[in-house]
Amino acid sequence: MSNVGIMSMQRIANYGSFLQAYALKSMIEELGHSVQFVDYHVCPPVISDDSESSNKLTRMVKKGLETFRFHAPLSHKLAFISYKRSYASKYLTLLGIAEEPNYNPTLDCMVIGSDEVFNCIQKNTNVGFSPELFGAGNNAGKVITYAASFGNTTIDKLRKYGKAEEIAGYLNDISAISVRDANSGSVVRELTSREPVYHLDPVLAYDYFGRCDRIPEIHTNEKYLILYAYSGRITDAESDWIASYAKRRGLKVYAIGGVQKCADRFIDCSPFKVLAYFRNAEEVITDTFHGSIFSVISQSPFTTIVRKSVGTGYGNEEKLTDLLNRLGLTDRMTFDVTQAEHINQEAAGLGGAQDLLSEQRVNTRKYLSREIGSK
Repeated sequence: MSNVGIMSMQRIANYGSFLQAYALKSMIEELGHSVQFVDYHVCPPVISDDSESSNKLTRMVKKGLETFRFHAPLSHKLAFISYKRSYASKYLTLLGIAEEPNYNPTLDCMVIGSDEVFNCIQKNTNVGFSPELFGAGNNAGKVITYAASFGNTTIDKLRKYGKAEEIAGYLNDISAISVRDANSGSVVRELTSREPVYHLDPVLAYDYFGRCDRIPEIHTNEKYLILYAYSGRITDAESDWIASYAKRRGLKVYAIGGVQKCADRFIDCSPFKVLAYFRNAEEVITDTFHGSIFSVISQSPFTTIVRKSVGTGYGNEEKLTDLLNRLGLTDRMTFDVTQAEHINQEAAGLGGAQDLLSEQRVNTRKYLSREIGSK
């Protein structure tokens, strides 16, 4: 049995971050190893933004005030703030994560990933640019990655901000590199001339509904559509259309992950219960990576709204296109939310995706077993 560490985005108050971390931990434990989560030191971001404070309390207050500016019911805003404030105390213990950071423990193997652990050219002061996310300064006998992603960080951005050579050095010291998307693969090849292996996000690779006994049964007295998106990303026009569409379909709108103008309910629940809500949903509309994944594994009819990147602002086109293309589900994507009326009424068409998941789950286990070892 090896002592394995996982360095990921495990402390981010986000259902996707939690569920991918729990899934990877579970898969490694099933191979007979002990697992702990490893923290990285947050460093200043590469892209400076005067509006972003490095003080944690200041950021929390700013986020709370920002919530009140969103167009959503006041009760939902208050519930959302409560959800964010209590998230760590309620859920991080389920991952075995203590309040005190776990920096640089002695390990047999450290696994970096999944999530956007390599997305270093960004302005988020919660993450910043941390060489430790690339394996620097570790105290492990071996370092590998699993489904790591550069997110919106491209080779051009790395060169523009003078980080390409430094990142190449870190990557060359990693024993085995696994990525989850084409952009990340191309960056690795460009910087190291190595061919990475591709694996699915842990939420897809781990059979949650077949292996996890924490997902509850839920019963509601109404049919509902899940709107899974961060607060402030669904425009007023999109929200108004979703409200009208749901009403025509006889559905209530359940907002999960963020507050929404059109929501009838804001759902504050455990990450495992989120999957139960997805499993029971009539339909899903999302503009997130993990919202799409939750829909796939629960086999719920869904539409994914794609956003283009503008400057250093948010964009999800690259990662969502890559994800759904790998799953053979590009017909679930649209730039226009009104297309959800057509997309969600089509047969879910997830049978082929389920076959692919079965195959990729075997590949994931083989990779982890080979690179870490198995009982």
